[in-house]
Amino acid sequence: MTWIATRSSRAGAKSTISDDPVQAIRIEPAASSDAETLASISRRAFEHDVNYGAPGPGGPPGYDSPAWQRQMMKRGRFFKVLEADRVIGGFVLFRLGARTVELGRAFLEPELQNRGIGRELLSFAEEVFPETRRFVLDTPSWNLRTQHVYEKAGYRKIGEIDAAEGFPLIQYEKRIEK
Repeated sequence: MTWIATRSSRAGAKSTISDDPVQAIRIEPAASSDAETLASISRRAFEHDVNYGAPGPGGPPGYDSPAWQRQMMKRGRFFKVLEADRVIGGFVLFRLGARTVELGRAFLEPELQNRGIGRELLSFAEEVFPETRRFVLDTPSWNLRTQHVYEKAGYRKIGEIDAAEGFPLIQYEKRIEK
């Protein structure tokens, strides 16, 4: 499959990131009515991480909660990822300052991971906040797969913090020079 980056720099715009005519991928703002679906996908995605080194089933706080999804829609810019008309994932971005944005959480259906969608979500985030000069995120130390995605997208490790879940989180940043 060939990936393209036809995205708009305006928040809220639809985005097509796959040229597959049968299963086009797009990014749209999430709505409260999407919370149940997003929570269900998030649960499957995070619980699938046991296949990539997670110490057990589970995920970050609120990962399987529709109420958490709705709360994050109010606090940040929450997007849903669709393949054709089916929601297949989501991600939330938070403005931390005038020029800093945090990727708070991202998740995809397990069977659709490792297709380059995550890398496109990161590029989309840069276009949603074109004035941003610094993007930050964290990921579990055991998750080498996501660390690889972030590093390939130009993020660099800047630190490590202890997580309440009992394992360290690796902190990343990407600085944008404009």
